Amino acid sequence: MANIHDVARVAGVSISTVSYALSGKRSIAASTKQRIDQAVLQLDYRANAGARMLKGARTQILALSAPLHAGTHAPAHMAFVLSVVTAARLYDYDVLLLTQDEATVGLRRVARSSLVDGIVLLDVSTADPRTDLVRELGLPATVIGIPNDTAGLTCVDLDFEQAAVLAVRRLVDLGHREIGLIGQAPLVYERGSNFPPRFRDAFLAEAARLGVTVAFTPAAEESAGVRAAVEHVTAALPGMTGLVLHCNEPVQSMVLDVLSQRGISVPNDLSVISACSSFSTDHLNPPLDVIPLPADQSCTRAIELTMAQFAGDAEPHVEYIEPTYVELGSTAPGPHR
Repeated sequence: MANIHDVARVAGVSISTVSYALSGKRSIAASTKQRIDQAVLQLDYRANAGARMLKGARTQILALSAPLHAGTHAPAHMAFVLSVVTAARLYDYDVLLLTQDEATVGLRRVARSSLVDGIVLLDVSTADPRTDLVRELGLPATVIGIPNDTAGLTCVDLDFEQAAVLAVRRLVDLGHREIGLIGQAPLVYERGSNFPPRFRDAFLAEAARLGVTVAFTPAAEESAGVRAAVEHVTAALPGMTGLVLHCNEPVQSMVLDVLSQRGISVPNDLSVISACSSFSTDHLNPPLDVIPLPADQSCTRAIELTMAQFAGDAEPHVEYIEPTYVELGSTAPGPHR
């Protein structure tokens, strides 16, 4: 399937010149525009979608690729889907949801049919094949998440690395020197999801930089797995007085239950932080201090960036959303304060 690079090559112009011609954002010499028009038709670029764009026609539909993997936590996943749909409606766009695990198949199909004007990718992996397809298709596209290779991509996401630093520093500033981290389910790391290792690695690096002792374990999403995770960090850190939970809502709730059953009081015995959570933590027992994962903020920005690409106003780049900290009373001074 021809892409914008092919059009530029056949027309003998730069990729940016093709982009300007298709968007109408800048004035292009008549002879140059004619060569681009001919290349679009010759290559059947976007199955004649390029010619349609030259006429100013759009479908007003975006493709949202949000594959449902084994282990996907549906409530958090759908919070992002709903946020994308809500943001798109502000621009009179509808959203075509693609949930198949083999996500490139669906994306290629809708692109060939000229059904959509642009693409949003959700739940990207570190080496996600969808990103290569997006580069190939040449459609306006925004990635929610940060893959390893961001060249030629427009990406937006919470700064998970800075969120991890924020969590560690909060506990260290309170005087905690042995800090546990309970992460996502093992399957999430194994399939290469982008955000869990970003948080974990930054957490471990910041702890090492500050000279504090830490232990990390993933947590399977059932009671036995959660209990095993708590046992792992408490055995590894006999003097643990701080704990960070980077896992889904049911797991965090079960961790608190296990701690209560062990007679561990939060925050008197153990300070606990909920990290990068897309849900409210004020209903947990006890409510947890939280570094929120704002689905609406990242998804709204993703749609804004996609619209900017339609207008020819956006070059590929990566944007990070700065994390914030919300105190709900689950942390207290540690023994080294």
